[in-house]
Parts: sequence; structure tokens; C-alpha cells
Amino acid sequence: QVQLVESGGGLVQAGGSLRLSCAPSGRTFSRYTMGWFRQAPGKEREFVTAITWSGDGTYYADSVKGRFTISRDNAKNTVYLQMNSLKPEDTAVYYCAADPSGRPGIRRNTRGYDYWGQGTQVTVSS
Repeated sequence: QVQLVESGGGLVQAGGSLRLSCAPSGRTFSRYTMGWFRQAPGKEREFVTAITWSGDGTYYADSVKGRFTISRDNAKNTVYLQMNSLKPEDTAVYYCAADPSGRPGIRRNTRGYDYWGQGTQVTVSS
């Protein structure tokens, strides 16, 4: 069983930055596609970004393109989400997710991911 643990959330003013981290316990994730999703109050969980196991493929939601950057360090078994120029509408619980299937490409829906973290709160004040 893979457990994902997110960290790095918090409260930040609009225009500020945060970096989220996700590390799995119990298993190395070097062959997994890793993704970040978010869920705001009263809304469905939505795709933010994902990265292939090799790190050479990434995909971003239009709402975060140019502001957020996903990366991974397989040696440290950690995936990161650098969030810059944060806006109040970025406020949500952010979830790390893992796709262990080995399928090519990146899944942008929650059904494409088998393992999930508990989430970390990101709040952006105006």
C-alpha cells in the first residue's frame, strides 16, 4: 500500500509563492506518473498538473499555466509543486496523486490515479 504525504501548504497573500512537496511512504515511486489536484469548498476536485515518471513530460491546467511548476526528484522520492503569483482563486486543498499503471501519457481525471494523499490546505488572501 502506497501512502502519499503532502506538506508545504499554508496561508499566503496574493502574489506570493508556496512550494508543496509529496513523498510516498512504503514504496519508491520512481516509475509512477505523479499528479496534483485541488478541491475548493463546494467544488469538484480538479486537475492541476502532472509529471511522467521520467520527468520529461508535464501537463498543466490552463488556470495555472505559467505560474505553477511541477518537478520531481526520484533520488529523493519526492515530487514538488512550485506555485508562484498565487491568486485567491487558487485557495483549495491540494492533493498529491500517483498513477502506477505505467501507461504512456498523463491522465487528467481522478480515475487515472490509484493513490492519494490526505491533502494540504492552501489559502491565498486578497
